[in-house]
Amino acid sequence: MRRLFFGLLIIASLALVPGKAQGQRKFTGVITDSMCSSADHKGMRMGPTDAECTVACVMAHGALYVLYDGKEVYTLSDQTSPEKLAGKKVTVTGTLDAKTMTIKVDSIAAAK
Repeated sequence: MRRLFFGLLIIASLALVPGKAQGQRKFTGVITDSMCSSADHKGMRMGPTDAECTVACVMAHGALYVLYDGKEVYTLSDQTSPEKLAGKKVTVTGTLDAKTMTIKVDSIAAAK
């Protein structure tokens, strides 16, 4: 009984150790918008470049900034930072909510 108690105590204390957030990972793809989610802006063409179309769709049509990795589309919890990286390949660090396909963004940086 004593061993069980100490085992549970150790497991519980490990859960409290700060470190990398559970489920945190890196996602690489292109910043686009939810109206042109596959990064194909031919249909909307709200500006001469993909970046301008992305920003225009967000500003004028209420679209959301998303990350498209070539297969999946992820909504980004941060809807401010992506504007300056619209149309560019980026790496997003964050935690994915698989039910809503939303990444809780910790950071966004241009991909190397």
